[in-house]
Amino acid sequence: MNYTLGIDCGGTFIKAALFDNQGNIKALHRENVSVISETAGYAERDMQQLWQVCAEVVRQTIAKSGVNPTAIKGVGISAQGKGAFLLDQQNQPLGRAILSSDQRSLSIVKQWQADGIPEKLYPITRQTLWTGHPVSILRWVQDNEPERYAQIGSVLMSHDYLRFCLTGELFAEETNISESNLYNMATGEYDQTLADLLGLQNILEKLPPVIKPNQIAGYVTEAAAKLTGLAVGTPVVGGLFDVVSTARCADLDGESKLNAVLGTWSVVSGITDNIDPTQTLPFVYGRYTDEGKFIVHEASPTSAGNLEWFVKQWKLDYAEINQQVASLPPAAGSVLFVPFLYGSNAGLGMQAGFYGLQAHHSQAHLLQAIYEGVLFSLMHHLNRMKQRFPNANVLRVTGGPTKSPIWLQMLADLTGMQLEIPQVEETGCLGAALMAMQGTGAEISQVQVLKIEMLKVQPNPANFSAYQQKYQRYQQLTEALKAML
Repeated sequence: MNYTLGIDCGGTFIKAALFDNQGNIKALHRENVSVISETAGYAERDMQQLWQVCAEVVRQTIAKSGVNPTAIKGVGISAQGKGAFLLDQQNQPLGRAILSSDQRSLSIVKQWQADGIPEKLYPITRQTLWTGHPVSILRWVQDNEPERYAQIGSVLMSHDYLRFCLTGELFAEETNISESNLYNMATGEYDQTLADLLGLQNILEKLPPVIKPNQIAGYVTEAAAKLTGLAVGTPVVGGLFDVVSTARCADLDGESKLNAVLGTWSVVSGITDNIDPTQTLPFVYGRYTDEGKFIVHEASPTSAGNLEWFVKQWKLDYAEINQQVASLPPAAGSVLFVPFLYGSNAGLGMQAGFYGLQAHHSQAHLLQAIYEGVLFSLMHHLNRMKQRFPNANVLRVTGGPTKSPIWLQMLADLTGMQLEIPQVEETGCLGAALMAMQGTGAEISQVQVLKIEMLKVQPNPANFSAYQQKYQRYQQLTEALKAML
């Protein structure tokens, strides 16, 4: 039997899973991968350490499976989007990778906004402009570390870098680079006009050729084979942005369904075959895995990562948290939490905090407020996406919080929408493996691979009004906090 390896490099873990051609997992292994934050607002990764952890995760997955490496016919990688993984002119890591949650370029983005740069970019890129974009990071490096900037040989993103480590070949994968603000969405090419607007006139020569998600980028080198246990010459495809991978595994099949991701990032996405120029909101578009289709999405780092931080501080387990939250009436508490530990979708520079605490409140009220705050932040994105997808009536939900029935019911009651939870263990790994299956010509049925059971959660209409009222209070709070920025 033949197998395909899918690698997923996320905000907290790097994982690898081995799949057969029906999409069944043969083996899975994961390791924590650290984020370095030595300065307020910084989020970095040691690139060499990331590759070492990735190689070990692959090696352990193969060992667990008992599969002969020669039976692994392809490799795909799904990873966090944006950020900047810089190589020097000898193709060595040029300092640490700067992740999409990094906020050091805040003042640069604010100046661009004041100068009207986002409005000039959007008709070409179909992107907004924020601190985690490669262009924002590159401009910061140019302005603050000119010697480092002068040494740049290649600008990559996370899965581009790991693919390079496996193959020695440099490419920029399309679903990710299409959201870089250096890519013309109409032509499908880099655009010098964009670089000029951003003050990055010479950067295009540092960008590798663009590759499709299912296109073979190269083959596992002898050096990579020794570290990973893969066979020399195993094909490696372009891979994909993890938001795209999740949408692919949610099997969105039209504009009546949206995908909500609750993880490190809060994401709402939909799939379309056209860019609607009549919309007044600047919706973010990116290339999708299917030719001629686009993913439209809203995202911010305001999701379950906030809960993880409190879990570490309070040393709680998730079962205990769910019990505490379930012990309280829905939406009844006065405590509000704005989930902006890692960034905001309500204003550049806004930070996290609780409001409405009184002496009678307990830890349970704080936990309930965290659950609600994460979902209220998601609602900001969902309401905007409903303007682009007015016929959407089903929300397919993925991410860690799907393991919490109380959190899912809260989301259904807040939105008034039917939830469908794809019963997929690892959407990042599966989406990456699916691209590798396609690229290597594996005899598969996509319908069979994505034979996904859906757990359905119906909203309780009795709770809708209470949640909407509390959500309005949350909106009033975030508006009031803007005055402090």
